[in-house]
Amino acid sequence: MIKKEDLYRIGIFNKPHGVRGELQFSFTDDIFDRVEADCLICLMDGIFVPFYIEEYRFRSDSTALIKLEEVDTAEQARRFTNVEVYFPIAHAQELPTDELSWDFFVGFRVEEVNHGNLGQVDEVDTSTVNTLFVVADDQGNERLIPACEEFIVDMDTTHRVITLKLPEGLIDLDEAEQAD
Repeated sequence: MIKKEDLYRIGIFNKPHGVRGELQFSFTDDIFDRVEADCLICLMDGIFVPFYIEEYRFRSDSTALIKLEEVDTAEQARRFTNVEVYFPIAHAQELPTDELSWDFFVGFRVEEVNHGNLGQVDEVDTSTVNTLFVVADDQGNERLIPACEEFIVDMDTTHRVITLKLPEGLIDLDEAEQAD
């Protein structure tokens, strides 16, 4: 059985393209093109199901047309409309960390050398010049932590832990803002 903790979300199938079962795919990570993996995992009726890629071609830097094996008609492809697409973490770990997308780090535990466990990365905010980890602690409190290389002491992709050494006062500043 495929478990969610063994996957990370890389995009969503939009709608069928043409009559031969191709699907429009909007992705946030092109990992399926960068590692040797022959399937994508789809969340179908609450269950993670692997679907094998027959072929694909890029339309832009964030969209592709994908043909899955045994999906040969527009009618068969329609059942994939708005279906979330995931990728196995194990295959992504084959890449050097500097080639991983930000989405790969969702679910990582974040530890700070002086403050210990800060929580888990719920999302990565790339909407500004400075990329931020949105980290939620056990009580659901969120804090924004800069995703700067100079703050990262260690990155354990096997155990999914990021260890940081943040500038003095940054955690205290964030805690003061949450108290207000």
